[in-house]
Amino acid sequence: MSYLSKGTFGAIKKMTTGYFMKMILNIKLTDNYNKRFKNNREINPFMRVCCTALLAIMAGCISNTALGQANHSNPWAPTEIGVMPPIASMTKGVWLKGELHVHSRHSTESSNNPIAKIIAFSKSVGMDYVCITDHDNHVDGDVANHTWADPEFKSDSVLLLYGAEWTTTRGHGNVFSAKPYDHQRLYDVRDQRDVVVGAVKKGLGIHLSANHPSGKDHFGYSYDMVESIEVWNSAVWPKNANAIMIWDDMLSSGRKLTGRGGSDAHHGVPDSPDKATKNSYQAKANYVGTPTTWVFATARTSQAVVDALTNGRVAISSNPYAPRVEFYADLNQDGKMDMMMGDNAKSTGKSVKFRVQLTGNTLPAATYTINVIKNGNKLGSYQATGKMPMIEFNDTPVTVGRTYYRVEVEGPQTDYPQVPQSMALSGNMVGLSNPIYFNFDPNF
Repeated sequence: MSYLSKGTFGAIKKMTTGYFMKMILNIKLTDNYNKRFKNNREINPFMRVCCTALLAIMAGCISNTALGQANHSNPWAPTEIGVMPPIASMTKGVWLKGELHVHSRHSTESSNNPIAKIIAFSKSVGMDYVCITDHDNHVDGDVANHTWADPEFKSDSVLLLYGAEWTTTRGHGNVFSAKPYDHQRLYDVRDQRDVVVGAVKKGLGIHLSANHPSGKDHFGYSYDMVESIEVWNSAVWPKNANAIMIWDDMLSSGRKLTGRGGSDAHHGVPDSPDKATKNSYQAKANYVGTPTTWVFATARTSQAVVDALTNGRVAISSNPYAPRVEFYADLNQDGKMDMMMGDNAKSTGKSVKFRVQLTGNTLPAATYTINVIKNGNKLGSYQATGKMPMIEFNDTPVTVGRTYYRVEVEGPQTDYPQVPQSMALSGNMVGLSNPIYFNFDPNF
């Protein structure tokens, strides 16, 4: 049986009512009948038949419509999540900071930025890892014989990830890998359907990240293919508002995507005045570490960096010297933190205590504003001061359905002497966390 929609029911009701009322009004009632009807409240047999039929049709429509709504069951409706994977250790790990989007001379529009300069600068500002992401279309996909084959692609202290910027007509994405992979295969399918691209990406075993998802070079592929999204591109924080909106949309729809940063720097400081270009000024405004992406890795290895990036134990700061945002949750309120950003747990229906703290170079006497975002909407704002600014708040995640919390921190910028013009471009944005998740289906 097919059930009537509300609009169809209304149309039938209007049609049948009008039809029968017209028939009733066209009946020529005699004076005798009028008299009998007035005095005895008797009903003409034909009128009785008409009214009964009208009521039957209307009742049937109402019954069918109600049955249709009552019997419908949405197979995708939220249900209580079963057993969740255990939360990883909260203590067996180390915070590592790095750069995930920077271009060397192997990107043709880059200037004064050889690989050796990028690595030396990264080491000088305390970076633990860096991924040099040159445009693959500039070398027809042959990254392995250009960026990775460069004799300067080596370091005794900075972990070097293998990657490139996947540059296509449908947008840009970065690849992150702990070891060399066949990037040519990914480049060759760049114009194919997402199902083809996704299969190749999965076969390569790489981490794919959506770059600057809004704007001219937005990411135009399915977000189901990626593990992370660039929510903070370059030192210019205000231009990332739409990226944050897209991130919240993905999170709210059940996609557990890591938010990460990247300077997208192309230009280095010239070695001499005669080598300066029209873009050389950018090196003092946007360079390695604007912003900086922190990962809580299980070890100081390239694979641990990629794994942490995939798992979401990640924070972003405006520069390498700015404080790091740490976000924790105490599930049973016993005073011990049980999970951190990136972790996913089953809600018990009870209140959870959350803690946000800033670690590192906080400014003396500075006041930081900590904005808590719940399911894409602001839950509250808190003020924090002191050597290690910290706030705590309580909230109850739903037992059926998803809930996530993330944090944005505003306040005065910490100086970045090597890139002195970057602080003004970042404005009041000091850093942000990745979400803490509840009831996110691990098999989504």
